[in-house]
This record gives sequence, C-alpha cells and structure tokens, in this order.
Amino acid sequence: MRAAALAFVASTATGAVLTPFVREFAHRRGLLDHAITSRKIHGKPVPRLGGIAIVLAFFAPLLALLFVNSEVGRQFYAMPRRAFGLFAGGLAIALLGVLDDLKGANAKTKFAVQFAVAGLMYWLGYRIDVIANPFGADIPLGLLGLPFTLLWIAGVINALNLIDGLDGLAGGVALIAVLTTCAIALRGGAPLMVLFTAALAGAVLGFLFYNFNPATIFMGDTGSMFLGFVLATTAIQTNRASSSAVALLVPIIALGIPIADTLLAMARRAARGAPLFSADRGHIHHRLLALGLGHRQTVLVIYGASALLGAAAISVTYASASQAIWFLLALAAVGYLALRRLGFVNVKLEDTQRMLVDRRRNLELRGAIRRLGATLREARGLDDVWTALQLGAAVLGARAVALHLADDAANADAYTRGFDAPAADELFRARYGVLPERPGDRHVELGWDDGRASIDRDTEIALELLCEHLADALERIDRPATVTPLDGLRRVVGFRR
Repeated sequence: MRAAALAFVASTATGAVLTPFVREFAHRRGLLDHAITSRKIHGKPVPRLGGIAIVLAFFAPLLALLFVNSEVGRQFYAMPRRAFGLFAGGLAIALLGVLDDLKGANAKTKFAVQFAVAGLMYWLGYRIDVIANPFGADIPLGLLGLPFTLLWIAGVINALNLIDGLDGLAGGVALIAVLTTCAIALRGGAPLMVLFTAALAGAVLGFLFYNFNPATIFMGDTGSMFLGFVLATTAIQTNRASSSAVALLVPIIALGIPIADTLLAMARRAARGAPLFSADRGHIHHRLLALGLGHRQTVLVIYGASALLGAAAISVTYASASQAIWFLLALAAVGYLALRRLGFVNVKLEDTQRMLVDRRRNLELRGAIRRLGATLREARGLDDVWTALQLGAAVLGARAVALHLADDAANADAYTRGFDAPAADELFRARYGVLPERPGDRHVELGWDDGRASIDRDTEIALELLCEHLADALERIDRPATVTPLDGLRRVVGFRR
C-alpha cells in the first residue's frame, strides 16, 4: 500500500511536470490537432502528443521505485513475466500511438499490432479463461479464452480512443475506471495490480491539469490507446481471482460509458453503411451537447455517470449471486432509460427510412472511393493522381477541386480545376489535409455550388478515405522534374461541367 501511494504521488508530479515540456515540443514542431472537420469541438490547433507525458509519468516512477524500494522489487520479481510483460506490451501500444499521432496509421495496422500485443499478454497470463455463472458452476472457455482475451484488450483500447472527443473526457473517464480497478485489486489482494493502477491514476491526474477544458494539450492516440491497454490488462488480472459471481462483468460495468459508446457507434455506422471505425457526431457526448449542455457540463455529467458505474462495480464484488442479478437488472433498466433520453433507442419510422436512404448512398460512395483507391494504387505520376482526384470530386458532387502540394502559398505547386470560373467566389469551400486532419504542405480543396453551408459527415468520411488513398499514392511517387511548376506557376485545368 505504501509503495502504491508513493507511485501515485510520483506519477502525478511527473505528469504535471512533463506535460508542459511535451506541449512546448509539439508547438515547436507543429504537431497540432487542427479543427478542420465537422466533428471537432475545439476551435484552434492544439498539441496532440500529451499521451507521451502520460506514458513517461507511468513508467518513470515505477522504474525508480524498482531500484530504491525493496517492496516494489519483490512484487516485480515475484511475477516477472506479468510485470515486465505489461511494460513491454504498454511500450508497444504507446509506440503505435506515437506513429498514429505523427504519421497516421490505418485500421489494419492498428488492429494487427493490438491483436499481436494482446496475444502476447495472453501468453504471459493475462487471460480470460472462465466465465462466472451466478446460477451454478463456472463456465471454462477452453480454446475460446484466446479470442475472448484478444477482443477484450483490443476492444477496451479502441473504446478509450473513440470516447476521446472532448477536453478531459477520456482522461477523466479513464481515471475513474483506474481508481475503481485499483480499489477492487486492493480488496482482492493483488499488490502488483494495485501498484500499476495507482501509477496510472497519478499519470492521468497530472496530465488532466492541462487537458481539462479549455485544454492546452490533447493526449492523442498515444495516450488513449495506452490507457485502454493498461486498463484492459489490469482489469483482467484483478478480476481473475475474484469471488464475485459476476467477476467478468465487474470491469465491463466500470468501463460502461466507453464500452456502450463504442457498441452504439458500431451499430449506428453499420446501419448507415459507414465504415465501422470512422468518426461521427453521434457519440454520447455529442448527444448531451445537442440537449443544450455546455462543454464542461457534458464532461462533468459523464464523469458523474462513470463514478456511479465505478461504485456499482465495486458494490457487485460484495454481492451474492442473487443480489448481483437484481443489481444488474436495475442497472440495465437505468441504462436503458438514459439511452432513451439521449435518443439512441426511440427511433421513428421516418428515421429508419432516412437511414436506409443514407445507407444506400454511403455504400455507393464507398464503392466509388474503393475503385478510385485501386486506380491510385496504379498511379505512376502526379498526372495520374490528379485525374483520379478529379473523378473523386465528381463523385462527391464538387464543382471545383484543387490539389496543393506546397506549404508556401507564394510558391504553391497546385493542380486546380474550377476555382478560376466566374462564379468561383460563390462556392462553398472546404480544405482537408492529405494526411487526415493534418493540413500542411499537401491538402485538397473542394468547392460546391449547390447552396450548402456545410458538409455532411457522410461526405466528409468519403473525402477522408479518398485523402488516405491520395497520401499513399503521393508517398509512393517520386515527383518527376517535368511536372514541377517553376517560379510559382500553377497548373490550371479549365473547368468543364
């Protein structure tokens, strides 16, 4: 207990000290999260590498205590595979997050690394191999234990990542879940998990001083995925030896908000024909904002709900089988009423019809973008890329399109079509970085003349997917000298309807 308290205090102090340095580094290098999509809430660029401070604040005090505190050393060396295995897995997930924050990583890469690390953790003993049965004997999973463990770890990682939509939201929810896990580990006599969760809680708290609204730094994917990983693995180990009749449900209850938000998001996107892991404005925090709550109010409401779920999770560990069943039924009823109030379950006939129309449109858009992606994979030069982009603009209904390939506007290398037309000033314009959400030396600009004042999220998702294909094509192509504009000259292709 003394070692855990020291780890908490040291991690809090380390996180509070390191975060400003990481923030300054991100500002100097231009590593910012730009508010350029409809789902973004913040109104100005904000550094996005705060997760590095969380990771360092978690590891540094534990490593220091390992050498200066014999109690910590005994705990580590009593279970070296699990102790140092969690370090190795956490480092791998953190590096994946850094890669995603700096360069962007596609879903395949993320899932490949997440499942590989989850497999490693299963081999090291972090596994779900039994489902507690409140009506009788426990149910052994056997070979199914591996897929259960993989899905749990990858699922929690992505759940924390998806809920990271408001200042301080993911950090606060994670902090409450970590403290819940720490309390359960303390009751269950799991000193190593108490130590890990105490260190993680301190690291998050130190970061939240700068991340609560108005945030001056974001944790990025580095922070959200690392938090999800440590939470998922410590929750497995903490509840393995639990005497609760619903042991497996305890961490699910503690992480109820991000898990419910993720499942609802996946169901919503599947019904609309959108990519399952694309972002949108249908999350729980978006619904609360739509009800008229302010930014801070929304975050505090979700904090309160998470705290209640954390208390419920701890209470379940003390309950008998029959008490746990009634408790869970009551919790499910309250959850249903809350989701109904937020508009997740009271879907009307006209909403269903509109959803079917949107689904057909989205599937057609995705099919067209998929075909353009195949074309871009065969591109041999910028002219081929430009031709494919013009086709993409037509698919998206844009009247004008431009591909900018230099950051300096005075010497911009750009392919444009339509922006030189007489009525170009009346176009609604939107600009997107070729690397998703990172405007810089390469970006796409589109213009519409259909009277719109904004871009719907489905069109935006299709454009983001197109930009990902463009990024891959441009990275692969060595720019031929024959198509490099000289002295600021622009290549302009005349607009034709």
